[in-house]
Amino acid sequence: MNNKQEITYPLGTRPGDGEVVEVCDGVYWVRMPIPFEGLDFINLYLIEDDDGWTMIDSGYNSNKIKGLWTEVFEKHLKGKPITRLICTHFHPDHMGLAGWVCERWDITLTMTLGEFSFGRMLFLESGGDVPDHLIEFNKTVGFTETMLEAVRKGGHSFFKNAVYELPASFERIEDDQILNIGGHDWQVMVGRGHSQEHACLYCKSKGVLISGDQVLPRITPHVGVYVAEPLANPLQKFLKSINRFSILPEDTLVLPAHNDVFIGLHNQLIYYREHHAERLSRLKNACGSPKTAFELLPVLFERELNEDDQRLAVAEGLAHCHYLVGTGELDRVVGKDGVWRFQIAQDVKTAVA
Repeated sequence: MNNKQEITYPLGTRPGDGEVVEVCDGVYWVRMPIPFEGLDFINLYLIEDDDGWTMIDSGYNSNKIKGLWTEVFEKHLKGKPITRLICTHFHPDHMGLAGWVCERWDITLTMTLGEFSFGRMLFLESGGDVPDHLIEFNKTVGFTETMLEAVRKGGHSFFKNAVYELPASFERIEDDQILNIGGHDWQVMVGRGHSQEHACLYCKSKGVLISGDQVLPRITPHVGVYVAEPLANPLQKFLKSINRFSILPEDTLVLPAHNDVFIGLHNQLIYYREHHAERLSRLKNACGSPKTAFELLPVLFERELNEDDQRLAVAEGLAHCHYLVGTGELDRVVGKDGVWRFQIAQDVKTAVA
């Protein structure tokens, strides 16, 4: 990899569960546990304002995290209230306690329209037995019978359990909007691909980017295709949207949702492009004959995957396949069994021949 810049972790420390570490003047890092194997923790942030605090993301819906937040509220807010909650996106580790925070402080949830509406839709739809359309989609994308049975047994209540009841209304933020917090301007920078309309926040005067899941150190953000938008091309959106972060200075201090606060934004953007380009190349080479997204997993993932990993991996595989369908390099064909398979596009085969 031809990096412009190495990643560094300038703080040399991280907060423990429910502890608070000052990142720079007026910006504080809070770390909370989450029940996701491999991630384990989420980073949440507090920005001091003149008459209160702006909170960035809320954490997962659990009594443990409610208790940890209560301690933070009592010990670290200098007697001032939470006056605004901004959730970067709808995933449960980010907006899981949004409703609880808004109730406690009598405030309005602040998000982009795409993230709020998608999260509220999932919350209202969640519960009960797994719907038929979800099973049919999983069959279509190549889930094995073992995987389908696991989906049926898992039920359809994960999102409702992981997210405290969401408010019925919100305050919208949009791309390039400027929010004044504590006398400093914070620019909303919307990223796509990992989620619908992911809000990052950049403060030029502080040299700080709160990146959520859009830019992470050590790992790549998950980019997948799911039942709500089965023909989506999220990888194309992801690669296009990260280009705008390249204009930020190399020494920008990045505050991600997972792992540690770092400097090395440009390094990660280069890595993402090269990582996905290499996976797309491997995928094309493997599609000389039609293959399902499940059959392509060994091409894209070198490590052995458990059942939960396989479901996420199929979503990522579909994202890569749909990217190549979008460029005209792969065809998506539907077999007599109704399953999607991907193969080198006929025009590409002819050109190669």
